[in-house]
Amino acid sequence: MKEKREIYRFLHVTPRRIFEQLDQYVIGQKHAKEVLAIAAYNHLKRIEYLKFGGEVSIRKSNILMMGPSGCGKTYLARTLARILDVPFAYNDATAFTEAGYYGEDVEVAIGRLLYATNQNVSSAENGIVFIDEIDKIARRSGGARTGAGARDIGGEGVQQALLKILEGEKIFVPLNVTAHWNKYDYVEIDISNILFICAGSFSDMNEQPDGNPIGFFNEGTQGPHEVSTEDLTRYGFLPELLGRLPVRVQLDALTANDLVTILTQPREAMVPEYQRLCALDQIQLDFSQEALLEIANAALRQKLGARALRAILEKVLHPILFVAPERAGERIVIEPHDVHRALSAVVQ
Repeated sequence: MKEKREIYRFLHVTPRRIFEQLDQYVIGQKHAKEVLAIAAYNHLKRIEYLKFGGEVSIRKSNILMMGPSGCGKTYLARTLARILDVPFAYNDATAFTEAGYYGEDVEVAIGRLLYATNQNVSSAENGIVFIDEIDKIARRSGGARTGAGARDIGGEGVQQALLKILEGEKIFVPLNVTAHWNKYDYVEIDISNILFICAGSFSDMNEQPDGNPIGFFNEGTQGPHEVSTEDLTRYGFLPELLGRLPVRVQLDALTANDLVTILTQPREAMVPEYQRLCALDQIQLDFSQEALLEIANAALRQKLGARALRAILEKVLHPILFVAPERAGERIVIEPHDVHRALSAVVQ
């Protein structure tokens, strides 16, 4: 009973509180934030349960996030790690290759987490490993999409290698991720409490051999439907890998209004950031609502989602930032024609 009471004391961190903190940074994606909050909470409960002598009867809830480019997959994962105060390591699945080939072994993903903790093994053992572009390692017939011929060294082989870390216990990981081929500089890490979050855009999921779009690209009269395990298997994923990613969440494409909100409202919003930057030169910088909407629409046209916003802002504000010290005391309002002029100048 004492052990149970100790675990319950830990429950002041609730899914709702995790969601509310995510909501301060991430615009939209309500369902995705709820799913992540529940998964993170259950993961923390599992860790505490094991700490107090519980039996290993609660499996890890690794996560698969699917959604278009720029919809916030990486930002959600980073923010979640910050809220939980655990180390975070970003990895690109396209860099992984099957063992024995030139490229990165999957153990490097854990090595990056160890590096993020300054070689603190106990801290790394409770961190979050994020693997982006997971859709790029789907199994392809004949290596047609990778140019690898019959050897799919970046596809099924990598999926097989990932199996041992997604639900492994102890493995040896490289201390030096820039020289992971050096087999002498390794350390043993218990990875059973590391949460894995995999993400991908699955942008070609509608390009199936039979011509039938699947998953969230199959928009019929009922609208997009949930991507099923069968869809993902047909796409090229091993059932064993999917079994180790039980929590799946689909993120929505961001609308123009979402992007305007991202520019202005979250705790790390970009417009207030540039306003503070200009205020240091004694300039009051403002944006009309129409200008913000024009910036959002420009980002949508680039099909890069929220990640296009900063680059567009830099182009729009370039003429002002260049002469900012000379315009101290002025109030500058960005209008739609300023956005048009900046973007058209870049095109020319």
